[in-house]
Parts: sequence; C-alpha cells; structure tokens
Amino acid sequence: MRVEEVPDPTIQEPTDAIVRITSTGLCGSDLHLYDPLTPFMTPGDIVGHEPMGVVVEVGPGVRELKAGDRVVVPFNVSCGSCWMCSHQLHSQCETTQNRDQGTGASLFGFSKLYGQVPGGQAELLRVPFADFLPVKVPDGPPDERFLYLSDVLPTAWQGVEYAAVPDGGTLLVLGAGPIGDMAARIALDRGHRVVVADRVPERLHRVAARGAEAVDIDKVDDVPGLIRELTGGRGADSVIDAVGMEAHGSPVAETAQRALGLLPKKVQEAVMTRAGVDRLSALYLAIESVRRGGTISISGVYGGAADPMPLMQMFDKQIQLRMGQSNVRSWTDDILEVLNQDEDRLGVEDFATHRLPLDEAPEAYAKFRDKADGMVKVVFKP
Repeated sequence: MRVEEVPDPTIQEPTDAIVRITSTGLCGSDLHLYDPLTPFMTPGDIVGHEPMGVVVEVGPGVRELKAGDRVVVPFNVSCGSCWMCSHQLHSQCETTQNRDQGTGASLFGFSKLYGQVPGGQAELLRVPFADFLPVKVPDGPPDERFLYLSDVLPTAWQGVEYAAVPDGGTLLVLGAGPIGDMAARIALDRGHRVVVADRVPERLHRVAARGAEAVDIDKVDDVPGLIRELTGGRGADSVIDAVGMEAHGSPVAETAQRALGLLPKKVQEAVMTRAGVDRLSALYLAIESVRRGGTISISGVYGGAADPMPLMQMFDKQIQLRMGQSNVRSWTDDILEVLNQDEDRLGVEDFATHRLPLDEAPEAYAKFRDKADGMVKVVFKP
C-alpha cells in the first residue's frame, strides 16, 4: 500500500458527482486485498470503500444533489433502477455486475474482481448514479455520526436482520472487529441477549462495556459447549459469523494461503476462483454453536470457490443460512432514523479507535492486519 499523487477524478457520465472526501474508513475487507485477494490487484488501484464528504461538482443529469451537499457513499455501486435494485438487492445490481469475473455489483476500491472502480481512500471520488447512490446527511453533527452508513452500519444491520433473533432469544456474534462490534450494539439496542466471542482482549472489553457477554476463545476449551451451557443446553438461537476468511485455527488452510502467494499471479487467480482456500474455523464454530433449527448469518467475507462444508451436520440440525454483501441502500433510511436522534444510541461518534491522516495509511494497514496498538477501527482524514 502506498500514498501517491494521481490525477483528479472528473465527470464521465451526466449522472456523476465529484465528492471531496472529509472522512474515510479502513475496513477489514480492505485487508483481504493484502491477503488472500492480492492476485486480483493491479498496481495503481485506488482502494477504500467507506467514504463521506461534500459534493463539489455534479453532472448535467443530476437533479437531487448540488455542490455543497454533505453525503455518505455506500460501498456497493448500484444504479437503483434495475430488477435487482428494485428488489432491494443492491449488492447484485445488474447494471454494474461483473459478469467477466462471475461476481455481483461493483464495489468502490476493490480490485478487478469487483469492477476496479477507484476507491474512497483519496481526497476526491467520482460517484456514479448520483441521484440514487449517495446518502444525503444533515450538516452539523461530526462526520462519524454518519460515516459508517457507507459499510459498517448497513453490513452489521443486515447481519442482525438475517440472523432473525427471536423474541427473548440469544445471539452469538463470532468476531469483535468493527462489524461484529457494531452488530452486537445493534442487537443490544433491540433488546436481545448478545454473547460475543473473540480472542483479542481490547475488542472483548469494548463489547462488554456495551452490555454483551464476552467470551475469550483462547481461554475456553469448548466454545460450543459453553454456549450450550449459557442457553439451557440448546445452543444460540442465532449466530453471526463476522470473521470470514481471516479465521485462525486452521493450519492447513493457512499453509495453503501462504503457498498461494508463491505462485505466479495468473496461477493464483485460477486457484482462487476454483479451489477452497479459506480458513473455516469460525464458520464451523457457528455451525456447532447454533441450536437445532437456528439461523446463521454470515457477514464475514469468504473467498474460496470450493470450500468444504459439513452438509450432513447442517442438514441434520436444520440450520437456516443467510449471507451476502450488504444491500446498503435497502437499510440506510432505517439506520438514519436511529442516527438522527439526539442520543448516540449506537456509540458511533466514539466507535473509531484511531483517527489518522491519509499519509499514514500504509502503516495503519499493517497495524490493523496485526491487530496491534489496540486498533479496531481507523478513520482517515484526507
């Protein structure tokens, strides 16, 4: 990762807007571009998909925005008018689908795998579909009241929605990174009992301070057994896997990922699109910990095309399984109702642990990957 001077973006379509970025987040998914999705990166790719800022220019076809408007930009590039968007599946937008890669809607700053659209860890960003995609927010409150509408909030919100926690039920959240932490906050705000499992003490302290029951998986011999003890012997009603491909505890998969990096780039691409290369310990833990007839919601990103799944166990337990990139614009209106209240119910304004100038991005990537310096959420200020 490098910080470089590049040409300013320009209006390319009548429906474009140019946004001056005032805050932009570093996401766990950005680390996947480090490893293991590196083969899909091209030198010069501009990364980042959690930006907000002020509109400085709009194309002649834009009617809903004007220069000076304050906006948050969702991470998936969706048109708002195709069949998928009309069915609230914005992450599958048919206008920006990447059929050559076999993937869904384009994403800002996420390699050729998802459209190679220049991202938002920059001073300026070209935003297409400006009458639909950007979320207009009021002036006044600090950026961080609204910044997480770009990804963290809708991803966590969808994770909780998909988890379908019953009244009086228990939600287990695996992973207390930004998405797991925020999912726990949303579920607690709705009155659910929430148990969060992780191995990083600083992250567990954060969720415990919000009212969740924290489980340090390095100090428990049998996590599914403990979850059953906490739930009358049944297991959690719902589980959110907020970890994905970065799960620890699978030496074979970790060795395979490391070996992948030694192959020529074209060979790496072929392996990634045909083989199972994920560390699946978090997903297996979810399957073991959920009760029979319960629901698993996967928010953590997986990248293997042929990962082995314990289908006999899943079928036998009658598990409901939901997953996918967040359909950001499906949830933003509901989330804004919470954010626009005087009380910061979800604690978004102090959610970031580090606020840094964009020039320090390369070091921040390394620290975030290594979970160093108590880093949970980074906000860059271009």
